[in-house]
Amino acid sequence: MSAELDHHISNVEDNIHGAKTIRESARDIQIFEEADVVVVGGGPAGIAAAVASAKNGARVILLERYGHLGGLASGGLVTLIMPMSDGTNKPQIAGICQEVIDRLDAFGAALHPQMEDLGSSKAELVDYWRTYSFCVIDGKIRLSVFMDPEILKCILNDMTEEASVKLLLHSLFVNALVDDDTVKGVVFESKSGRQALLGKVVIDTTGDGDVYALAGAPFDSRINPDDRSSRLAFVFRIGNIDPDKYFGFRKSSPQTHDELLKELENLRGFTMFIRTSREDVIWVNNNVPHLNGLSVEDLTRLEVDGRHRMRITHDFLKKQMPGFAKSFIIDTASQIGVRCSRRLIGEHVVTAPEIRSGVVFPDTIMMGPDFRHNFSPDYPHWHVPYRALVPRKVKNLLAAGRCISTDIVANDLLAPIQYCFATGQAAGTAAAIAVKDKVDTAQVDIKKLQKRLSEQNVPLPDEITKNWK
Repeated sequence: MSAELDHHISNVEDNIHGAKTIRESARDIQIFEEADVVVVGGGPAGIAAAVASAKNGARVILLERYGHLGGLASGGLVTLIMPMSDGTNKPQIAGICQEVIDRLDAFGAALHPQMEDLGSSKAELVDYWRTYSFCVIDGKIRLSVFMDPEILKCILNDMTEEASVKLLLHSLFVNALVDDDTVKGVVFESKSGRQALLGKVVIDTTGDGDVYALAGAPFDSRINPDDRSSRLAFVFRIGNIDPDKYFGFRKSSPQTHDELLKELENLRGFTMFIRTSREDVIWVNNNVPHLNGLSVEDLTRLEVDGRHRMRITHDFLKKQMPGFAKSFIIDTASQIGVRCSRRLIGEHVVTAPEIRSGVVFPDTIMMGPDFRHNFSPDYPHWHVPYRALVPRKVKNLLAAGRCISTDIVANDLLAPIQYCFATGQAAGTAAAIAVKDKVDTAQVDIKKLQKRLSEQNVPLPDEITKNWK
């Protein structure tokens, strides 16, 4: 660990020790249940981890603090899965992420380019998909998916039930049970009281690294306030817009449209409008700086101020923006959009140069496309090694999702939903292998893990698969 990071952690500890404290009374905690694998957090990474682990033979409990699954993809109203393909005709993210999309399609709850159109540069296709974020990059069709968040909640329930995952909603993780640097389980609180879950492996998919932080694993929580990843989001949706009128105006009068957005911005309104799976619904995203996703006061401040700014935004749009005259606010996200908080310091810390240069690690468990550029020698695929999911010091614990082991810039690049599904599936598969082989998560057979992922429709780089017999 660097001296700079040691100093940072020491400062945090000094601040904590300088606060007033009280001592809680010791008490016995009822063991609610025991399992092979306990997954904490039911977002994309947690769903993928739980389902993958169960499908690979483990008895799994999935703990989720809200009353639904999906995390920021549903409760956070982040209704867009960014590119799963690289500008060619093949996706690089598949597996459980693709299964979710297939299930959404069966309910008519997803909007995306068809597989046969991936990589196309046909003018009529490009013109149609250009107004949908990340579906066209550098003139090529990419696989980005717009989802219905309510149907997403439903199909994620279906997936956990079909995989025989034990699901506990409305259950807040509060502590890690650790003995001799080995995680034995977790403590959670609910309407049923304070209880414990024991597991042979615990997977932290909280997004904020809540489990590994309390388990004693090293982590880095520094953020650069100038980075997009450090900014929080108060997301909401506006319905009953006239899409022909609004998007027609935006296309025919871009300068006037931008002038209106500038006026709205000066009023402290939000100005990031993104199309959804419904033509008459707009998703309003935003980036609010100088807030900390680990501060309860900052989270509260954003909720209160965000609702004020939401009313400013909608009032202006109804009066000034073509297509919004009969619109109304549908809903606000039940979860604040936290993009970066804690990052694990794992067996390997993935760096931005490694991501951008396309390094293929011997233990690669995820191959993803650059979501900003089409694939080329200058813009290779991004890779994540298994070691980035494995904490230092603490045993029987894995991380997946945006709180894996990365530097600040790589964290921003790897935080989107599609990558969370991928690292979650890898973590869940590895946990099941560790339980069956009776080894610590750091000792999982990497080739066995990679082959098992490939069997589950997870694309891996040729450098990994070409040597398999």
